[in-house]
Amino acid sequence: MLAKSAISPTQSGIGAYAAIYRNELIENVLPFWATHSPDRLHGGFFTCLDRFGQVYDTDKFMWLQGRQVWCFSHMYRMVDQRQEWLDLALHGAKFMQQHGRDKDGNWYFSLNREGQPLIQPYNIFSDCFATMAFAALDHIQPDEQWRSIAVQTFENIIRRKDNWKGKYNKAYPGTRPLRNFSLPMILCNLALELEHILGSDTVDALIPDLVKEVMGTFYNPEFGQVLENVNPDGTFNDSFEGRLLNPGHAIEAMWFIMDLADRVKDKELINKAKDIILSTLEHAWDKEHEGIFYFLDVKGYPVQQLEWDQKLWWVHMETLVALAKGYAHTGDPQCMDWFQKVHTYTWQHFRDEEYGEWFGYLNRRGEVLLNLKGGKWKGCFHIPRALFQVWKTLDGLA
Repeated sequence: MLAKSAISPTQSGIGAYAAIYRNELIENVLPFWATHSPDRLHGGFFTCLDRFGQVYDTDKFMWLQGRQVWCFSHMYRMVDQRQEWLDLALHGAKFMQQHGRDKDGNWYFSLNREGQPLIQPYNIFSDCFATMAFAALDHIQPDEQWRSIAVQTFENIIRRKDNWKGKYNKAYPGTRPLRNFSLPMILCNLALELEHILGSDTVDALIPDLVKEVMGTFYNPEFGQVLENVNPDGTFNDSFEGRLLNPGHAIEAMWFIMDLADRVKDKELINKAKDIILSTLEHAWDKEHEGIFYFLDVKGYPVQQLEWDQKLWWVHMETLVALAKGYAHTGDPQCMDWFQKVHTYTWQHFRDEEYGEWFGYLNRRGEVLLNLKGGKWKGCFHIPRALFQVWKTLDGLA
């Protein structure tokens, strides 16, 4: 049984608080994936793991393969040069390289265990996380083949970004064309991940447009919220899609924006991002049962998503990162107050003290809805990345 670790900063100080995030990453979460996830027979990783780490489905989802390669590459570079972590990164990358793309270089959504395609490359996020994976691998083991895959895939993303679903788009063309927030948000982070390959000048040139799109196009000052979909000209679309809020996306994007703003020493932008984090939390926090809602309607109408009131792991983990960075950059006590509140809820409800790793899905009351540790959408990414980010951010303050 794992030790309880939900320490409050007011009890033990920022340094001790940072230490529990470090320990959770190194002693609990990464070992769970290193032990249970590798497919030693066919390559790549199993992500469909039950509470105990047992494999309950062998399909392989390319965006989760990429995320796990990134994770072990990043931890090897930034935490400890453990041979096991390097071996795992190479293990996943070789499977991706061999099986992951179609003839045009687009990354499939999923494969069977042996590496045969199951679902077409309709989802550009497979490409995004493949880019992150091979860029991170090139960082720790420079190799022209890793670099080439990263660059080619990134260029493919840029070519596809205005119509990234292409022939797989179900929407009828022209009637209600909408711009979606997900890709601009990810590009804010992806640009920095590729800097050692693209060069600082290229990244510097990308930053203004990325910031403008996130903070100017998708942030709506009338509502004080980041919208998930807008009209092509950035205006509000009064429909299910146009009114949709995804608080987790909005908050995650704001720590990406703070990283970009810190790079160019833009304190005003940092403060704006921090204010959006706080306003999003005020709007999205469940006043009755606590936790952050998954989806909301900006006008308060019913949403289409039946899972709207669930509490998800990644939403809360990304919020902890954003609040830690907001506090580190601005010293705003509201950030630490909220951090403490979200930390307590998250560690009490998502962490599996008995069998390791974290649950992903809770109902509105905070009860475990699915006791899986991984599946089609949850893999080795948000929890280890967030634990790392919070640890390093708070350790810097301590």
